[in-house]
Amino acid sequence: MSKFAVFEFWLPAVLVTLWFIASASSGSVFFPPLRNILQSFGDTWLGAGFERDIIPSLSNLGIGLLIALVVGVIAGLALALFPYAADVGEPFLQFFRAIPALAVLPALFIMWGTGPTGKIVAIAFGAVWPILLNTLDGIRSIDPSIRLVARSYRVNRALLIFRVLLPGALPQITVGIRTSLAIGAVLMVGSEMYVSTAGIGHFVIVAQQTFALTDMWSGILLLGVIGYLLNFGYGLIERFLLRWQPPARTTKRSTRKARSGRRNQVIHS
Repeated sequence: MSKFAVFEFWLPAVLVTLWFIASASSGSVFFPPLRNILQSFGDTWLGAGFERDIIPSLSNLGIGLLIALVVGVIAGLALALFPYAADVGEPFLQFFRAIPALAVLPALFIMWGTGPTGKIVAIAFGAVWPILLNTLDGIRSIDPSIRLVARSYRVNRALLIFRVLLPGALPQITVGIRTSLAIGAVLMVGSEMYVSTAGIGHFVIVAQQTFALTDMWSGILLLGVIGYLLNFGYGLIERFLLRWQPPARTTKRSTRKARSGRRNQVIHS
């Protein structure tokens, strides 16, 4: 874990150090010194801004992603269990998936309002498609012989779903969740910039409009830190969920050994 932490954090630490040194003597209004940004960061986000902006933003993001996860997994599972419905619904899924979620924000705000509900619906709408499609593809990729064996042993539907299908599709589902996490963060900020009275995105756009550029950069820095921590935290969860999988390096090493063994066997024969 210590080696992983060093490898994970050394590059951001180096880049921040270089940024601090390079901007120390900056007199530009548009690119203030990092020390000023860090001072604004502490004054804003470790004070009233935490409760006013950070908590509402992360609450909307968390609820929206949770809805997308539940709906995406259930819908993907249902379509995988009924192939005819999946074939019929495939064009509609691809159509809605191809629509940029930011372009749908005006319609969603008209239907659901500009409050937290509208923002949560927008995040859920954009984040559900990668989870749904990866769940569907993950279950489809399971060897059909596994289902035949389960059917021959008269395994009931619930046991088949929770002990065979979902665990088998879990690696691909986690990929969809990671993609949805990034999409949800974008929609969280975009919805707050579009119409809101609170949130990190609202703070950044108001700071830009009032020419408070140091505060604007502190908001951008906060979004970067949140995105990094979300990705890092999800990586830990993903490794825990997929702990039964062999490490990638071990798999590659085993593959090379198997190929080398077959090659030697051919040579000696």
